[in-house]
Amino acid sequence: MTAPSSPTPVPTTAPSATAPPAATAPAGAPEARGAAPLGPVALVIAAGVSVQFGAALAVTIMPRVGAAGVVTLRLAAAAIVLLLLCRPKLRGYSRADWRTVITFGIAMAGMNGLFYQAVDRIPLGPAVTLEVLGPLALSVIVSRRLVNVLWAGLALAGVVLLSTHGGGGFGGLDPLGAGFALGAGAMWAAYIVFSARTGRRFPQADGLALAMAVAAVISLPLGVFEAGPDLLRPSTLALGAGVAVLSSVLPYTLELLALRKLPAPTFAILMSLEPAIAATAGFLVLHQAMSALDALAIALVIAASMGAVRSQVGKRGE
Repeated sequence: MTAPSSPTPVPTTAPSATAPPAATAPAGAPEARGAAPLGPVALVIAAGVSVQFGAALAVTIMPRVGAAGVVTLRLAAAAIVLLLLCRPKLRGYSRADWRTVITFGIAMAGMNGLFYQAVDRIPLGPAVTLEVLGPLALSVIVSRRLVNVLWAGLALAGVVLLSTHGGGGFGGLDPLGAGFALGAGAMWAAYIVFSARTGRRFPQADGLALAMAVAAVISLPLGVFEAGPDLLRPSTLALGAGVAVLSSVLPYTLELLALRKLPAPTFAILMSLEPAIAATAGFLVLHQAMSALDALAIALVIAASMGAVRSQVGKRGE
């Protein structure tokens, strides 16, 4: 998550707060037009590297505070930073506005919580690959084009290959971990939809800051229950702040700068590379080996994501 940030486009909606395949930009970010200069492309790739290496750092903290504790640290630190930077006003919004931002926060909490439960059980690369299926499915559903069904089939072929991870057939990946990753993907799709709605109702990144605060409040009881006083150890707090900066604050800032000059479709295609970046981060930081079949599976999902985005761009140009 990106998250993820990680961190996200639905072609028919406003920009969202992160950007997986077929998504738009962070909430409140302007959509650029024209060619894609090298500088903004580098910023998006740097954002993806930041998100996935932040996720790898989070995995190293899990033995201390557990997956729920990591989520609490990440969301709380990111919420504090964004609230201080944005200083969103709390008055002047309708009940519908608040329902939207609260739902956005719930989706954010669910996406992060499920993703970190997944990477606590399965390698980072496969986890992100399975998670990306959520935005990809959303893109296919929104587009209603036959060609995108073919892209979905290609992604499914990648998932079938990925299920042979470690040579164990469909049991090669921990079933619960894979289920959490797929659940995170579903929440990512919801996150995209409500990020776009929040971006239309709140100025700049105010809605993102408020939603992050909602997500932090939701995750807090779970983190306290699992980690207890270990959450307050100075070293743990420092590492949690590092995860928040790498996985939320820094990538959001880089993406916001990039999207001032980068077309949203190009941005979405670049974000499709996140499974590969995640696999690299898992290998370098966590020493998680990747077989040739794993690499092929991830490549198929990336290709499907890029194809879905390109077909959406073609539809716009018709």
